Amino acid sequence: MATASTALAWSFDDIPDQTGRTTLVTGASSGLGLVVAGQLARRGASVIMAVRDAGKGERVRAGLRGDLEVRQVDLADLDSVRRFADRLRADGRRIDVLLNNAGAGTRARELTPQGFERVLATNHLGAFALTGLLLDLFRPDHDPRVVAVGSNLYRLVRPRTDFEDLAAERAFSPGVAYVRSKTANLLFGAELDRRLRRAGSPVRSFLAHPGMASTPMHDSAGGFAQKAFLAVGKALLSRPMEQGALPLAFAATSPLAETGSFLGFAGRRSDVRIHFDALVRPADDLALAERLWRISEDATGVRYLDGDRAGRA
Repeated sequence: MATASTALAWSFDDIPDQTGRTTLVTGASSGLGLVVAGQLARRGASVIMAVRDAGKGERVRAGLRGDLEVRQVDLADLDSVRRFADRLRADGRRIDVLLNNAGAGTRARELTPQGFERVLATNHLGAFALTGLLLDLFRPDHDPRVVAVGSNLYRLVRPRTDFEDLAAERAFSPGVAYVRSKTANLLFGAELDRRLRRAGSPVRSFLAHPGMASTPMHDSAGGFAQKAFLAVGKALLSRPMEQGALPLAFAATSPLAETGSFLGFAGRRSDVRIHFDALVRPADDLALAERLWRISEDATGVRYLDGDRAGRA
């Protein structure tokens, strides 16, 4: 078993044969999601590219090789998430891996159709709802996995955990909103695995991060402080997008990946090994994770892995 100090050299060439496996990648029309989708398809996976802009998704899919299908979903809109899940079920689709990769930043406070702050809604609430709505579509004998994509920024910036304020009415800052959402990803992913274990489910929940990777989301930076932080980080720490996608592919496919660790890169750009890091506060706060789960259930109306309560709302 890996320890917090474990670090492994790993590349896309180490992806096991994915023939016969189906992976659903959210946010697959650009950035890390596009890289992972292409690499998994190259290794034989059937990849469902879940994207907000289907036209863009089809254009980028045309440049990839393999079995890739584009399906539209807006994770910020819970009605869209439900329609997406219903269509998959109606089409008789089964999945083996759900990579909750889609992420959003913003320059100003925006609300979703359900009245939630858009960054938290896209990055966490949509992923929470989608996971619950698709959980019964996983094939139990195909090493089923859910992967949450977090950020190591939670170690550097004290994240807010006022998750009850889902509309960010009390205060809003683009950078704070993003770190809060990524902290929610970690709390959710870790709590999901604990609940799956208690339920005796074969599905496992992994946590991964790309380090600081150059992705199109950097274009959403707003304000002098955020732009300056990203400029300095890009110059000193940023990795190519293709490299940043490695920990996500590792968590989705490798038999060496383990739950309970944060799988990703160390700070030094020259270190391209995948590290197994322990979660630190507040991401390891069990009471906070349970509180966020209840808040998320109430906000989305999707309730699952709660004993005798139904898996689908």
